[in-house]
Amino acid sequence: MKRIDGGICAIPGVRAAGARQGKYGVALIAASGVAAGMFTTNKVRAVPLDITAEHLADFGHLEGIIANSGCANAYTGQRGLEDAKAMARLLADHLGTDEKKVAVASTGVIGRYMDMDLIARLFDEAKAGLRSDLQASAEAAQAIMTTDTRVKEIAVEHQGVHVAGIVKGSGMIEPNMATMLCFLYTDADLTAEDLKKSLEIAVKDSFNMLTVDGDTSTNDTVLLTATGKTKCKLEDFREALSFVCMELARMMARDGEGASKYFETVVSGARNEEDARAVARAVARSSLVKTAVYGADPNWGRIITAVGYSGAKIDPAKISLGLEGRGLKVVLVDQGKIMDGVLKRAKEVMKEDTIIINVDLGLGTAFARSFGCDLTHGYVDINANYTT
Repeated sequence: MKRIDGGICAIPGVRAAGARQGKYGVALIAASGVAAGMFTTNKVRAVPLDITAEHLADFGHLEGIIANSGCANAYTGQRGLEDAKAMARLLADHLGTDEKKVAVASTGVIGRYMDMDLIARLFDEAKAGLRSDLQASAEAAQAIMTTDTRVKEIAVEHQGVHVAGIVKGSGMIEPNMATMLCFLYTDADLTAEDLKKSLEIAVKDSFNMLTVDGDTSTNDTVLLTATGKTKCKLEDFREALSFVCMELARMMARDGEGASKYFETVVSGARNEEDARAVARAVARSSLVKTAVYGADPNWGRIITAVGYSGAKIDPAKISLGLEGRGLKVVLVDQGKIMDGVLKRAKEVMKEDTIIINVDLGLGTAFARSFGCDLTHGYVDINANYTT
C-alpha cells in the first residue's frame, strides 16, 4: 500500500475547497461518479442525511458534496429540510447539475437552525477556490472541523487503483458509525452494487469499531464516490478502501476530544466474529478502562470486567490478557492464571501514548479490533462548554 500526497484531490477529477468564519465552515467537493453512502443508526437523524439518502436512492450518482460545520441541522423540522435543499441547490447551480446529484452534510450543535445568509457567504468564498491542487483537500477537511484539533486525510495507491478520504470527528463517537463526516473517493471503475458492498465491508471493521465516548450522533455520514477512470480487481480496491477507512478511524481516535493516548483492543480466540466484536467494543467503550489508560494505571481487572459484561461467550479460565506499546510487551493473565511480578512493566507500557490491549478468549479463531482513546479532564472541559 503506497501513501500519496493530496488527500481526496489525489484522485483525478476531484476538486475541493473550504471556507471558515469562526466556528462555522463550508466545504465543497466536486467529482462525478457512481456513489454509495452509509448513515447513523440514531433514530433522531439530521435532515441532511435524509436528503442525501434520497438523492442516492434516486440516482446512485453524485456530482458534488456541500458540507457545513457549526450547525448540525438536526431536530429542525420543515425549516431544516428547506435549508438542506437550499444548500444542495447552491452547489448544483454552480456545477450546472441536478440538485439530486448533490449530497448535503452538516455537523455542529443539534437543535439550532441554520444561518443561511452565512452559509451563502461562505459558499461564495469556497466556490471561488474550488480546485484540485494538493492543498485543496486539507482546506475542505479543515472547513468541517468542530472540536477536531487536526486535519484528517489520506490517499493511497494500490495495484494501480487510488483511494482517498477526508474525515472529521473528535467527540460523540461510538460504534454504529461515529460522529463523523467522511468523504471517500476512488478512480476505480465499479458497479453501484460492488461500491455499496465494499463500503459496508470497510465501515464494519473501521468506523463501526471506533469509540471515544459512547454517544452515537445524529449526523454520521460516510459517502464514497467512484469516478470510474481505472479498471481494477475488486479485491485490490477493497483492500485499499479498508486500509484508508482503518487509518481514518485511527486518526479520529487519536484526536478524540481531550485525548492524550490512543489504544487498540485486539481480540482473538473468540467463538465467532460477533463475540470478538462485542468484546473489543466493550473494552474500548469502558470509562474505567479509558481512565486507567489516562492515568497509566495497570488496573487490568477493569479490562477483564468489560470482557465479562460484553455479552460474548467467555470462559474466565481460558482468557489471556496482555499489553504492548513501543516495543514493550507484557502478559498479565495466561489462560486464566495471573502472572506475578509484571505490574511494574505493565505500568511502563501504560505510560506510552499508543497502547495495544490483547485479549485472547481461547474459545475459537475469530478476531476483531477496536479503536479508542483515554478519557481525560479535557473531554469534560470541552463538552461542559460546547455551546457556550
